[in-house]
Amino acid sequence: MTDELSAGFTGTPAEPLTGVPKVAKGAKDAVVRESAAVVAGAAEHPHAATGIVLTIGALAFAIGYVLGRDASSNSSRWW
Repeated sequence: MTDELSAGFTGTPAEPLTGVPKVAKGAKDAVVRESAAVVAGAAEHPHAATGIVLTIGALAFAIGYVLGRDASSNSSRWW
């Protein structure tokens, strides 16, 4: 018994991708590129990245608070 594993498909498909798989691969590649750009930008400007994250968090909290207060102050009964 060997310690090497050489099982699995390691080549390229015989036919090029078309349709949904092609679009999905393109979308995945775009997400990878954009996430790498965000990480690089955050590494270069950590204070700005922290400020943006805190601002988004505060806005999300405020929106949730307002929606929660609005839902709890509804005077109509469900029965």
